[in-house]
Amino acid sequence: MRIFVFSLKIFTFGGIVGLLILLPINCTGSQLHDDSDFQNKSLDSFSISNVNNGSNRLWIHFCAAYVFTGVVCILLYDEYEHISSKRIACFYSSKPEPHHFTILVRGIPVPHGSTCNDIVEHFFQEYHPSTYHSHSVVRRSSKLQILVTDAERLYKRLTQLKDKDNAPQRHRRDGCLGLFGHKVDILDHYEKTLGDIADNVRMEQSSLAGKEIPAAFVSFKSRFGAAIALNIQEGVNPTDWSTEQAPEPHDVYWPFFSVTFIRRWISKLVAYVACNILTILFLIPVALVQGLIHLDQLETMFPSLRCILRMAVVSQVITGYFPILILQMFLSAVPPIMIMLSSLQGYISWSQIQKSACSKVLWFTIWNIFFTNVLSGSALYRLTIFLEPKEFPRVLAEAVPAQASFFIAYVVTFGWTNIASELFQLIPLLYNYINIIFVGDSDDDDFEAPSIQYHSEIPRILFFGLLGVIYFILAPLILPFLLVYFCLGYIIYRNQLLNVYMAKYQTGGEFWPTVHNYTIFSLVLMHIIVIGIFGLKKLPIASALTLPLPILTLLFNEYCQKRFFPIFKAYPAECLIKKDRQDQNEPNMPEFYDKLVKAYNDPALMPIKYSGGSHKPLLPCADV
Repeated sequence: MRIFVFSLKIFTFGGIVGLLILLPINCTGSQLHDDSDFQNKSLDSFSISNVNNGSNRLWIHFCAAYVFTGVVCILLYDEYEHISSKRIACFYSSKPEPHHFTILVRGIPVPHGSTCNDIVEHFFQEYHPSTYHSHSVVRRSSKLQILVTDAERLYKRLTQLKDKDNAPQRHRRDGCLGLFGHKVDILDHYEKTLGDIADNVRMEQSSLAGKEIPAAFVSFKSRFGAAIALNIQEGVNPTDWSTEQAPEPHDVYWPFFSVTFIRRWISKLVAYVACNILTILFLIPVALVQGLIHLDQLETMFPSLRCILRMAVVSQVITGYFPILILQMFLSAVPPIMIMLSSLQGYISWSQIQKSACSKVLWFTIWNIFFTNVLSGSALYRLTIFLEPKEFPRVLAEAVPAQASFFIAYVVTFGWTNIASELFQLIPLLYNYINIIFVGDSDDDDFEAPSIQYHSEIPRILFFGLLGVIYFILAPLILPFLLVYFCLGYIIYRNQLLNVYMAKYQTGGEFWPTVHNYTIFSLVLMHIIVIGIFGLKKLPIASALTLPLPILTLLFNEYCQKRFFPIFKAYPAECLIKKDRQDQNEPNMPEFYDKLVKAYNDPALMPIKYSGGSHKPLLPCADV
């Protein structure tokens, strides 16, 4: 929600300056020689491109760039300070949480003939005798997790069928979606399948004790003790006994644990290469979109369609709606792919996977939706511009204003409709409807509230913020459309967060550094484009005087990184020790320490939920 509040503050100020000061200056220019009436004016007439070359009015744009940058930096500082204070206040008011007392240790050197369990216990009793509490060794239980998940799902359906006792619905085909295969009694079929899975679970758990991974969750008696173990090198070899902060127990991503430093490094490299390949492949739909925007190119390629393409209705639909629809269809597949790539990198929690995917989607959006559309949409699209950095501001200065109408249509078509679809939740509604028809899973008691998809929502919101920052100087006509988007977003997402979504983990404001860095990037990019614009407009003095602006912005960012970012990486010793002393007077701490022993046990090793009255763990407690 702070993203929407912050964006509304920025673009309310930007809208006042842009619409009341910059837009009239752009409209009264005559550089583009557009003599049509107001209703038929081209959108380019409302951009800075219409201001006469060398005009003194451009100094107003120069002043606006400095004032807008100053206001954004002041708001960034206030938000960073506000969220940092809220993060500390939340920590002080929180109850004892297992992840505050626990770290994950990887790369445990296990000699031949020893077990990881014994090595971990001996090491931490030897080197952390006063603070060490307990540990839980990680096991390779991915196959067991799949079996347990399948068993729980079948048991739930079996219970629903027995409760309904609806004879006509009990008979169904056992093939795909219940449409193919032999007709069977679904109750008997589920019971037989569940028995087979239970046998496989017992076979898998019998061999699980020997499948230890050289990794363990190690818990301590105090938060400060855990922080000391986390921030010092445990062994002589830095790749052995490597430590990282443990996530919340229910946030642990159990299906994948990279066992060695080399494997984690290779998986990150593979994910990086795959992201670049996906970025290159995405050039195909972008080229298709740009072809639809420029009808002259379509007329050249398909001369037989020239008469149809010149019809007013057809040209407006093809150039205005179809390109955005095509981009939206292809772009909707990007967040799931980035989640898959991030999950292969060895992250141990769902929150880390989402943060990694969020960064990937962010930079993918910047390149493919902004830079590729801007550069491929102009005659200046040449690969050699990346070999000529001095020409980059000039290239962007000519290409970015020309795409203002495309991005206004993008905000209206993609932004507004996406906000509306967020409210109606059409895709989950259709999924549940199909699930009820073909699977028969309609038990309201087992309903699980959805969680917000940070990796797809945050990049989308920040990209619209980037468009507003860049086009504040170039084409301020986009700002009213963005204000409508952020106003609707604030209202709708406030309702969704309060009444629809349920948080799977506590972010603690950890996404805000991403918002801050992305806003700084947007400002610097705007400065580069403005430098090029003043150069094209024959105002070299203004171009030269704008050069300090990105430098000052980066210095401000460096100060914020030193001032606030460490609080988001780890809590300071002052807070940890104060909280530990506060907990010494809590009467329920012994009970918390008892629960801490089993907090990070693998859920696949917990008692079987579908085994009737005999709830036995898959492994003895001593082996877990």
